[in-house]
Amino acid sequence: MSRKYKMRAYIKYIICIAALESLPLGGRLVGAQTLSQNTISTIAKSDPLIITGAVGTQNTYYHSSLGSGYRSPWANSLYANLNVSVYGISMPFAFYYSNNNSSFSFPHFSFHIDPTYKNWRGHFGRSNMGMSSYLMNMSFNGIGLEYNSSKLRFGAFYGELRNAINDDPSDPSARPPQYRRLGWGFKAGVGSGRNFIDLYLLRAYDQLNSVAPQWQQRINPQDNVAIALKGGLGLTKWLSLRGNLAWSAFSSDKRAERVHSDQLDRWDKVFEARYTSLMRIAGDISANLTLKNFNTSIFYRMVQPDYTTLGLYYTSNNYQSLGINASTTLLNRVALNVNFSGQEDNITRSQLYTTRGFVYSASASAPIIDNLQVAVGYNGYRQLQSDGKAHVNDSTRVNRIMHSLYVTPTYTLDGERMAHTVSLTANYTQNKDLNRFATGVSDVKTMALGLSHAMEVKAWEMSFTTSLSHQQSDGYQTRYTSDVLSFSTGRSFLKEKNLSTSATVSLCYNDIRDQQRNLSLGIDLSAGYTLAKVHQFSFSAGFNKYSDTNISADRTSMGTTEVTASLGYNYTFTLLHLKRKGKVNSEGKSE
Repeated sequence: MSRKYKMRAYIKYIICIAALESLPLGGRLVGAQTLSQNTISTIAKSDPLIITGAVGTQNTYYHSSLGSGYRSPWANSLYANLNVSVYGISMPFAFYYSNNNSSFSFPHFSFHIDPTYKNWRGHFGRSNMGMSSYLMNMSFNGIGLEYNSSKLRFGAFYGELRNAINDDPSDPSARPPQYRRLGWGFKAGVGSGRNFIDLYLLRAYDQLNSVAPQWQQRINPQDNVAIALKGGLGLTKWLSLRGNLAWSAFSSDKRAERVHSDQLDRWDKVFEARYTSLMRIAGDISANLTLKNFNTSIFYRMVQPDYTTLGLYYTSNNYQSLGINASTTLLNRVALNVNFSGQEDNITRSQLYTTRGFVYSASASAPIIDNLQVAVGYNGYRQLQSDGKAHVNDSTRVNRIMHSLYVTPTYTLDGERMAHTVSLTANYTQNKDLNRFATGVSDVKTMALGLSHAMEVKAWEMSFTTSLSHQQSDGYQTRYTSDVLSFSTGRSFLKEKNLSTSATVSLCYNDIRDQQRNLSLGIDLSAGYTLAKVHQFSFSAGFNKYSDTNISADRTSMGTTEVTASLGYNYTFTLLHLKRKGKVNSEGKSE
């Protein structure tokens, strides 16, 4: 394709965006549509205009022997969708009507283009640029430039991190205000693989005059500068180190009085230190060992209290954690995984109490015999509370433990005529309060068992699935039991398999000891038919019978009946399709 044609396509794209931005708003905004691309050539290779859509209806009938006090016997809906694609950019419009309620949605446009040339990539509009996870994870609306080669990389950006919310303060339904936030950043790195180092810088600040004076009395404009280092070092072929370290200077109110000193004033063009400013550190380091059949990693992470950057939507702070994970394969058959980590808050011991948590797990999977695979695993969690600035009352001290153990054998058999899959699941969970003054009110033990058999009859092109599950939960002076038996089948018909059917029958029994028992039977049928690839007809029906679920009742007779039936239709169409000149079809001919 010629450069002249590419440039013409790019100009058309810019004109299109400008025209769309000038459209008057109307209806109800329910979502946002981002106009984006990876390269300018993507637009040049796309068709100039494609208009597609769909219209349809869904109609449901409902009947219950208890009456229709909580649900209408009839529910009808109509919908229409229209999608306009201009050089690969989609703009969806939708209309929906249901039971005298209607809604209309249209796209909200934002500009985004990422042109690339060799190792260079530009960012224009709403974009993302990879930064340290301790500095920034949000997008920006502005400009940026990146360079990435095998050994060298750098980049920079400037833009809006979030827009202002400045509703009328006298409006009772006004949204919570927020300042417009601007930011710029820089990154540079050298190396690759296991040996590398990267430097990141983020400067972000709120614009004071971006909200009304009435709002400024309620929220504080914030200011922030943060620096991060990330690196890796391969000590040997089997041992490597990785680390991240970040410093953040943050002011919770940039209107506060400044702090002056010879050291601080040297940096006032980048960040003005104030009495609301804090300097905090966050980081992690890990050692990784990789052998032929064994891998392990040890890590440590620490985030100081009140660590904050304006480039993160949210970050946890005031904690440190240490962990190890390992995996290996024994005899080329048994896969083992082990993980352990501990976390503690109250790093500076300024909180009243300190909370520690420990997470540990182990799992193994292996083929026992041909076609039989077994997986077993254990997960545990322990939470403890200890003294901080204050002494913990023994009667309220947090001391909990949770255990979970599972076993899952699976057997598969694939024959010429039939295929079978039989699986069994068993899971035991215990959540217990270990406080010596605990009464056991919050303790729960649960045992869950499941058995399923899936069978495919290849000559019939039909599948059958039978499943049985049992769950029993024991809590404080109560026990809940549930048993479910279900059977389902499905098949497609006709030469083009455009008629599909399915059916499910299920029986459920629930028992709350000394309170309630109920039995329910459910039958669900569905069918779908596609005509000429653009007309889709659907039908579903459900029949349910269940016993009285009043908590004072104690009977299993199924005296209540519910019936539902639904009929739907959907038509998809292409209203207009202008193809790009010189486009090659599937037969290799120019169109």
